[in-house]
Amino acid sequence: MDEETKSQLQKQRELLEQIFASVEKTRKYFLWTMIATIVLFVVPLIIFLFALPSFLGNLTGGL
Repeated sequence: MDEETKSQLQKQRELLEQIFASVEKTRKYFLWTMIATIVLFVVPLIIFLFALPSFLGNLTGGL
């Protein structure tokens, strides 16, 4: 291969490595966003479902 082709391939390799690094950062961001969503929304919802019968029992017990 001539030098121009080798140079272009090297530039493309460098750009692909930069793109890969960016994609990995984005993937980790989405992963932590999903974890935060589960922790801050789903877990309290599950806790509320277990606490709801107790709240209803206290509410109807006073009547």
